Formats: sequence, structure tokens, C-alpha cells
Amino acid sequence: MRDHTPDFKMNELSAGNKALIRQTTQQLLEKLSGDGKLTSDTHLEFWVEVPNIQRPRGTFRGGFLMPDSFVFISDYFQSDSHAPHILKPGQSYLDEGLTLDHVWDDLLDELYYQVEIFTSQAASEKGVTLELWAGNRQRPEGEWIYAVDHKVELG
Repeated sequence: MRDHTPDFKMNELSAGNKALIRQTTQQLLEKLSGDGKLTSDTHLEFWVEVPNIQRPRGTFRGGFLMPDSFVFISDYFQSDSHAPHILKPGQSYLDEGLTLDHVWDDLLDELYYQVEIFTSQAASEKGVTLELWAGNRQRPEGEWIYAVDHKVELG
């Protein structure tokens, strides 16, 4: 059996890029929760555009667009039935007595890791574009029923 795992070197995101991703993600989830749209099917999805790298699939004019990836927000958070606009830790975190800060750290660690994988072939983070969506759709590849999104350029 042959291993088809690409040969790449992980490049850790800079502190500035981590802060930008954190701020953007928090804004999206706060908006989603504030609109009362946080459900068990809600997920955070992202696309990564890497400039100057061509691939046979998923290409765009300036490089390649990584396939979308997502995490289920309900693995980390739940809405408060008495105050639906407030995010609170998911049940598994509550069962372990963990704080909201711990939940954010776990979610963002997962997100940073996935972005680092997708940007590993780039010589620099400069020019890499990250687009994030938070919302609901019937399945990951279906039409959005409700979504908030934001696009940022890493530097």
C-alpha cells in the first residue's frame, strides 16, 4: 500500500495571524449566537486561498483554493436557552467543569492547526486569504440556510 500523504513542513501561524483569526472567529460566533441561529447543526467553515501555488484541482487565477473544511460549533459551544445570544461551553466541557476560555482555546487550536496544514506549502503567510463562515446548512456541501462570513488576508 502506498502512502499518499503530501510531503510538507508545517509553518506555525504568527502571533498576529492567530490574533486576527481569533478576533474574526469570535465576531462570527457572537453574531451567530446573537441572531439566535446556534443549533446542533451549526458549523464553522473556512476556505484558504494560497497564492503562487498551482494545483490541478481547485485552482483560481492567483494560486489554489484549498477545499473547504469545517468544525461543528456544537462540539464546543451551546446557546443558553434563557439567553440565546450568549455562548456557553458545550455540555462535555460543562461536565468537566471547564471554562469558556478553555473552549475558545480548544476551538481555535483546531482551527489554527487546519489553517497551518493548508498554508504549509506557502513560502510565506503574506497574501494568504482566509474566508470563514459560521452558520447552518443541511450538509456541508449544501446551500447555506443562514450564514455570517468574513474574509481576511494573513500577513
